[in-house]
Amino acid sequence: MASKVAVVTGGNKGIGFAIVRGLCKRFEGVVYLTSRDEERGKKAVSELNKEGLSPLYHQLDITVKESVEVFRDYIKEKYGGIDVLVNNAAIAFKVNAKESVAVQAAETLRVNYFSVLTTCEVLFPILRNGARVVNVSSSCGHLSHIKSETLRNRLKDPKLTIPELSELMNQYIEDAKQGTHSDKWGNSSYVVSKVGLTALTMIQQRQLNDRDIKVNAVHPGYVDTDMTSHKGRLTVDEGAVAPLFLALDAPDTVRGQYVWCDKRIVDWDGPKLRDG
Repeated sequence: MASKVAVVTGGNKGIGFAIVRGLCKRFEGVVYLTSRDEERGKKAVSELNKEGLSPLYHQLDITVKESVEVFRDYIKEKYGGIDVLVNNAAIAFKVNAKESVAVQAAETLRVNYFSVLTTCEVLFPILRNGARVVNVSSSCGHLSHIKSETLRNRLKDPKLTIPELSELMNQYIEDAKQGTHSDKWGNSSYVVSKVGLTALTMIQQRQLNDRDIKVNAVHPGYVDTDMTSHKGRLTVDEGAVAPLFLALDAPDTVRGQYVWCDKRIVDWDGPKLRDG
């Protein structure tokens, strides 16, 4: 019987690194730490080796479709499929970033939404039936952060398709270029990208129900990482708790949900919640 396979994108540091660590301790199969930068990825593997853990490594840049296809072909040839996929890789501009709003919007959505979508489109065909997908979102991915009620209603529409969602994400990029985004979308490209990812999660679940695949979005908490400029209150291992719960322990009934850092299923379009 082929080995079970778990894959974490953006696994060389931060929450991704801690998720790999947690999977290595408990997942009954092989765990792939992947990263855009091969040198940093292999260094991360070697750090986990020192802890007595044995993740495997493969280069994977989610922003380059060919890189994802090379990885897919490698996994398919060697193992046949994937059992756990954690879409963790993401970027965030700092508050004092010098880039224009238009540049920040285009780049943030390119990585955090469109590249994750492409990664899923390439890798989902080799997910094994019963697999688990964890999309690492954020408290910023809560629908209440979008100002326009019309947009909120579109984003939570149970009939929304991926092409329609992608069109909305492109509309935000265009609005940011024109300087008309604020009243409708708010002022954070990161928020829009993570709301988009959470909306994508709901659609993906509807598409994969017949294969018994569980797809969930998770807010890992406010974690001490490079992305938060190390202002987060939680350690990376604490930030990995909820993603690991969804990857390993959540009941099979948990699917198409938005899960908080304390493992609670929360109402995605309900009132704003205090960050974890």
